[in-house]
Amino acid sequence: MLAELEQASGGLWPYLVVIVIGFLPTEVWRVAGVLAGRNLDEHSQVMVWVRMVATALVAGVVAKLLMSPSGALAVVPLWGRLGALAAGVAVYFVARRSVLAGLFAGEMVLISVG
Repeated sequence: MLAELEQASGGLWPYLVVIVIGFLPTEVWRVAGVLAGRNLDEHSQVMVWVRMVATALVAGVVAKLLMSPSGALAVVPLWGRLGALAAGVAVYFVARRSVLAGLFAGEMVLISVG
C-alpha cells in the first residue's frame, strides 16, 4: 500500500504528511486566534500584557543567542556579537525605527566580524 502511494505520488508523499500533520493542526489555532482577537481593543490591558510577554520572549531568545550561541554564530567572538547588536539598535533608532535597516546593519557587522 505504501509503495503504491509512493509510486503514484512520485515520492512526494512525505510532503503531504508534513502538510496534514504539521501545518493544518497549527493553522486551525491561528485562524481561531484571529477570529477571537478581531474584536479586542488594541490598548486593552490583555493586549498590553500579551505584547509585553512577546517582547520578553524575544529579548530572552536574543540574550541566549548572544551569550551561548551555537552553530556558525559560535565562531563570532562575544565582542562582535555585542557590537552587531549595538549597531543594529543604533541604526534602528537613527532610521526612524526601521526594523529592516537595523537588521541589515547588525547583519553587516556580524558578517564583517565573522
